[in-house]
Amino acid sequence: MRRLALALFLCLTTPVAAEDVVASLSSNAVEITTNFDGSEILIFGAVRREEPIPLNAPLEVIITVEGPSRTVAVRRKDRVFGIWANTQSYEASDAPTFYAVSTTGPFDEVLSDANDLLYGVSIPRAIPQVALGTPDQSAFSEALIRIRQDEGLYQYNEGGVILRQSTLFDTAVQLPANLVEGDYQMRIFLTRDGEVVSSSQGEITVRKVGLERLTYNLAQNQPLIYGILSLLIAIAAGWLASVFFRLVRG
Repeated sequence: MRRLALALFLCLTTPVAAEDVVASLSSNAVEITTNFDGSEILIFGAVRREEPIPLNAPLEVIITVEGPSRTVAVRRKDRVFGIWANTQSYEASDAPTFYAVSTTGPFDEVLSDANDLLYGVSIPRAIPQVALGTPDQSAFSEALIRIRQDEGLYQYNEGGVILRQSTLFDTAVQLPANLVEGDYQMRIFLTRDGEVVSSSQGEITVRKVGLERLTYNLAQNQPLIYGILSLLIAIAAGWLASVFFRLVRG
């Protein structure tokens, strides 16, 4: 809601940009199957101008891809009376399940801190700073980012956007195997001197298909049937294994 209100405000107060983004995707849909081990999305586009290229500062491009948001909890374990136990917790509401940032150069050079705060581009700014039960929310936020970076779910790719003649650009975003199903939001920012001069957005749909979709729907909508089927499959697998070993021994 805050971003929507901010976008409406910017539309009303910002003059028409002399540089606009025209972008596309190699695919706007990702299908998760039983053997899905990740995917790559190619994002490419061009800068449309009504005036000559400004010479006062080089053009930079930032591309973000944001997955569906979920509430996530991070807990700190400490030794209490010789036993490791959860002593503090941090809960971030609506934290993106996936977030990738690709830029044409070092992040702090292509976007100012003020514009980062305004548009919520960097990973820390994309995570709502809402902590429950601890005053040290920054440490827990850093822990969440570190964990998800290790899992490939949060990514920084500085220099990953190739910009040719200040007009054509492209980048590849790696989507890991542990994706969450849903709509992924893509944003593209053009910047000069760290200031956003134009932006655009699009959408990537990630959906489970085939057996993966059937299993997911059963687990979510018919948990009793899913549990019974899982039990029957386990019993059948055990029986077949015992028959196989008896045949081998005989």
